[in-house]
Amino acid sequence: MMLLDTGIVIESIRENRLEPGAISVITLLELLRGVEIDKRRNMKVLIEEVYQVEPLDNAVILEYSSLYQDLKEAGQPIPDADLIVAATAKTRNYELLSRDRHFDRLRDHGLKIRTVI
Repeated sequence: MMLLDTGIVIESIRENRLEPGAISVITLLELLRGVEIDKRRNMKVLIEEVYQVEPLDNAVILEYSSLYQDLKEAGQPIPDADLIVAATAKTRNYELLSRDRHFDRLRDHGLKIRTVI
Protein backbone atom coordinates (compact mmCIF):
# COMPACT_ATOMS: atom_id res chain seq x y z
CA MET A 1 0.00 0.00 0.00
CA MET A 2 1.04 3.59 -0.55
CA LEU A 3 1.23 6.14 2.28
CA LEU A 4 0.53 9.60 0.89
CA ASP A 5 2.30 12.65 2.27
CA THR A 6 0.31 15.80 3.04
CA GLY A 7 1.34 17.68 -0.11
CA ILE A 8 0.18 14.81 -2.31
CA VAL A 9 -3.22 14.70 -0.58
CA ILE A 10 -3.67 18.48 -0.80
CA GLU A 11 -2.91 18.37 -4.51
CA SER A 12 -5.38 15.53 -5.10
CA ILE A 13 -8.11 17.40 -3.17
CA ARG A 14 -7.50 20.59 -5.17
CA GLU A 15 -7.65 18.62 -8.43
CA ASN A 16 -10.73 16.69 -7.25
CA ARG A 17 -9.07 13.33 -7.87
CA LEU A 18 -9.02 11.55 -4.55
CA GLU A 19 -7.01 8.37 -4.89
CA PRO A 20 -7.36 5.68 -2.24
CA GLY A 21 -4.40 4.90 -0.05
CA ALA A 22 -3.25 5.45 3.49
CA ILE A 23 -2.26 8.59 5.37
CA SER A 24 -0.66 9.18 8.73
CA VAL A 25 -2.76 10.70 11.49
CA ILE A 26 -0.22 13.55 11.25
CA THR A 27 -1.33 14.18 7.66
CA LEU A 28 -4.95 14.23 8.83
CA LEU A 29 -4.04 16.87 11.44
CA GLU A 30 -2.11 18.94 8.89
CA LEU A 31 -5.02 18.81 6.46
CA LEU A 32 -7.69 19.75 8.99
CA ARG A 33 -5.80 22.67 10.53
CA GLY A 34 -6.11 24.50 7.21
CA VAL A 35 -9.87 23.98 6.86
CA GLU A 36 -12.42 26.55 8.06
CA ILE A 37 -14.01 25.55 11.36
CA ASP A 38 -17.53 25.17 9.92
CA LYS A 39 -16.23 22.80 7.19
CA ARG A 40 -13.73 20.85 9.29
CA ARG A 41 -16.05 18.06 10.49
CA ASN A 42 -17.31 17.28 6.97
CA MET A 43 -13.77 17.34 5.58
CA LYS A 44 -12.64 14.93 8.30
CA VAL A 45 -15.42 12.51 7.41
CA LEU A 46 -14.55 12.74 3.70
CA ILE A 47 -10.85 12.15 4.33
CA GLU A 48 -11.57 9.16 6.56
CA GLU A 49 -13.87 7.68 3.89
CA VAL A 50 -11.23 7.96 1.18
CA TYR A 51 -8.03 7.21 3.10
CA GLN A 52 -7.01 4.62 5.65
CA VAL A 53 -5.74 6.74 8.54
CA GLU A 54 -2.77 5.14 10.27
CA PRO A 55 -2.51 5.92 13.99
CA LEU A 56 0.45 7.00 16.04
CA ASP A 57 1.24 3.84 18.01
CA ASN A 58 4.21 2.43 19.93
CA ALA A 59 5.87 1.00 16.81
CA VAL A 60 5.76 4.40 15.09
CA ILE A 61 7.00 6.18 18.22
CA LEU A 62 9.99 3.85 18.57
CA GLU A 63 10.84 4.06 14.85
CA TYR A 64 10.54 7.85 14.92
CA SER A 65 12.91 7.98 17.90
CA SER A 66 15.46 5.79 16.16
CA LEU A 67 15.31 7.78 12.92
CA TYR A 68 15.49 11.06 14.82
CA GLN A 69 18.62 10.03 16.67
CA ASP A 70 20.34 8.74 13.53
CA LEU A 71 19.57 11.92 11.58
CA LYS A 72 20.56 14.17 14.47
CA GLU A 73 23.92 12.41 14.80
CA ALA A 74 24.45 12.78 11.04
CA GLY A 75 23.51 16.48 11.15
CA GLN A 76 20.62 15.88 8.73
CA PRO A 77 17.42 16.62 10.65
CA ILE A 78 13.97 16.35 9.12
CA PRO A 79 10.94 18.21 10.54
CA ASP A 80 9.22 16.18 13.27
CA ALA A 81 5.89 15.88 11.46
CA ASP A 82 7.60 14.52 8.34
CA LEU A 83 9.70 12.15 10.40
CA ILE A 84 6.54 10.76 12.03
CA VAL A 85 5.02 10.26 8.57
CA ALA A 86 8.19 8.44 7.46
CA ALA A 87 8.20 6.29 10.60
CA THR A 88 4.57 5.39 9.94
CA ALA A 89 5.35 4.30 6.39
CA LYS A 90 8.36 2.30 7.52
CA THR A 91 6.60 0.47 10.36
CA ARG A 92 3.64 -0.40 8.13
CA ASN A 93 5.94 -1.46 5.27
CA TYR A 94 4.26 1.07 2.97
CA GLU A 95 5.89 3.04 0.19
CA LEU A 96 5.79 6.78 0.93
CA LEU A 97 4.65 9.04 -1.91
CA SER A 98 5.89 12.61 -1.46
CA ARG A 99 7.19 15.69 -3.21
CA ASP A 100 9.64 16.43 -0.38
CA ARG A 101 13.20 15.49 -1.30
CA HIS A 102 14.39 15.33 2.31
CA PHE A 103 12.67 11.96 2.65
CA ASP A 104 15.21 10.55 0.17
CA ARG A 105 17.89 10.52 2.88
CA LEU A 106 15.83 7.89 4.71
CA ARG A 107 16.27 5.28 1.96
CA ASP A 108 19.40 4.06 3.72
CA HIS A 109 17.27 3.57 6.83
CA GLY A 110 14.87 1.22 5.06
CA LEU A 111 12.18 3.68 3.98
CA LYS A 112 10.56 2.88 0.66
CA ILE A 113 10.01 6.27 -0.96
CA ARG A 114 8.70 7.47 -4.29
CA THR A 115 9.46 11.14 -4.79
CA VAL A 116 7.44 12.87 -7.50
CA ILE A 117 8.16 16.24 -9.04
